[in-house]
Amino acid sequence: MTKKRIITFVSFICVLLASLFLLQKLFMPKYVHGIVEGSLIEEYYTEEEKNHDIIFIGDCEVYENFSPITLWENYGITSYIRGSAQQLIWQSYYLLEETLKYETPKVAVFNVLAMMYDEPQKEAYNRMTLDGMKMSSSKINSIKASMMEDESIIDYFIPLFRYHSRWSELENDDFKYLFKKENLFHNGYYMRADVKPVTSIPKGKKLPDYRFGENAYDYLDRMVELCKSKGIELVLIKAPSLYPYWYDEWDEQMVEYAKKHDLLYINFLNHIDEIGLNFEEDTYDAGLHLNVYGAEKLADYFGRILVKKFDLEDKRNDEKLKKIWDSKIEFYNEMKEKQLKEIEEYGYIKSLAPNPGQ
Repeated sequence: MTKKRIITFVSFICVLLASLFLLQKLFMPKYVHGIVEGSLIEEYYTEEEKNHDIIFIGDCEVYENFSPITLWENYGITSYIRGSAQQLIWQSYYLLEETLKYETPKVAVFNVLAMMYDEPQKEAYNRMTLDGMKMSSSKINSIKASMMEDESIIDYFIPLFRYHSRWSELENDDFKYLFKKENLFHNGYYMRADVKPVTSIPKGKKLPDYRFGENAYDYLDRMVELCKSKGIELVLIKAPSLYPYWYDEWDEQMVEYAKKHDLLYINFLNHIDEIGLNFEEDTYDAGLHLNVYGAEKLADYFGRILVKKFDLEDKRNDEKLKKIWDSKIEFYNEMKEKQLKEIEEYGYIKSLAPNPGQ
């Protein structure tokens, strides 16, 4: 093969790979409107200062119920929420493992609702956690632990195979956000300023077996050992969401587990009055999640506990951090004001709708 042919062949391969890469970027969902939760995981990598006091991991009960901005404003605590929709405990474990390659927090907070799942659930939810992770051994292991029987691992390594059929569904957003997306969250917190009060509190159906599964316990054990090996305090919590229903039998298991492993466990459902939550005002979906007003109250309450229990330093006088967090506070307040204006004008948060331009 002549030198010219080699150059031509190499150039062809480079163009082909670049084209496939661009197609993959184009076809993958952008999650900038509607189901924006799919952008939560990847937004962490854009964080300027990866040196947080607190790392939250878990499902929607962390990323919709705690405001890191409030933790900073009231206590000078830096925090980030590595949450995602229906995040399963093995996904939480591998996300924490991956996060510790970037930073070592003083405290890791895990929401225990995920203990109710002992096996993979839905590919759509898997995607909202796994697609956003950077390629690493943690991501590969999380994929293996999360896959449904009808899924192929190659579809996770090369998402183009999974999403190529989206060619007929492409929208302006797919081109607009091909290379870069605007930040949608606040250190992993998903803001909602709307209000939908609780009208009834659901009761839990009787279960044939209340014992959490062996797989769930195995990953919780791994989480405990991982934190111990890094000198990190692990805190177990149950957020004050009114449903899915949290059974007394489940709570007893977590109380027992925390005692056995010398961990702090807080069931915030037992502290609703102390937190000051009013479910006529502090939820946007009738008690499933808190709105921004409830998230600020919960963060304030939790912050007091964290400072007292773990002697966390107030960093509000750190000029470098203050500059970073002043910018975050500005973005936070701007979004809150924008959402309130949309609610007043349209009756809902238009910017979060699937097609906000319509």
